Amino acid sequence: MGAILQSLNRTIIAGFVLLAVIVVLASSISGTPVPFATHAWALFFVRWLHVLAGVMWIGLLWYFNFVQMPSMPKIPDEQKPAISKVIAPAALFWFRHAALWTVITGVTLASMSGYIGQALMLHGSVKAIGIGMWLALVMAFNVWFIIWPNQQKALGMVPVEADAKAKAARMAMLTSRFNTMLSIPMLFCMVAQQNGGF
Repeated sequence: MGAILQSLNRTIIAGFVLLAVIVVLASSISGTPVPFATHAWALFFVRWLHVLAGVMWIGLLWYFNFVQMPSMPKIPDEQKPAISKVIAPAALFWFRHAALWTVITGVTLASMSGYIGQALMLHGSVKAIGIGMWLALVMAFNVWFIIWPNQQKALGMVPVEADAKAKAARMAMLTSRFNTMLSIPMLFCMVAQQNGGF
């Protein structure tokens, strides 16, 4: 077990193998075969991928806002390069790609479910998910077109003058906080839709 858990790749693979075992066992216990080739199964699978990507995205957003940013002033200056040169760039890679895949799987899910037009126009019984989708789209835009370009300057990945670096760090922080604020109603709307909407 230690050999599996010491490698992130092996850990992820083991998670998928464990999932397959659970699905097979659960279907054999219930006597109901899992209908892998149906539209309902495909819909469920895309929803699951959407949730996985969303957990990664919002989890990292909250990590930045609840852990990394408040902790930076407490870290001695000689230790800060470990965050800015190693941890933050890796976290930002997963953060922005999780945002992208959350949007891709969300749009795919809404299209497969037949409500993407209604949701984006905020019509019918899918207003809650529509509001959640618009909030998520604004947040994803912020990730790719405001936070990421400014973080590249703030972390020294793109060379800029010291004052531009400070301004970029502030813009990235404020936009990240704005996304944190939006994440609260966005998550509410996503869950509300699954429970009757509003």
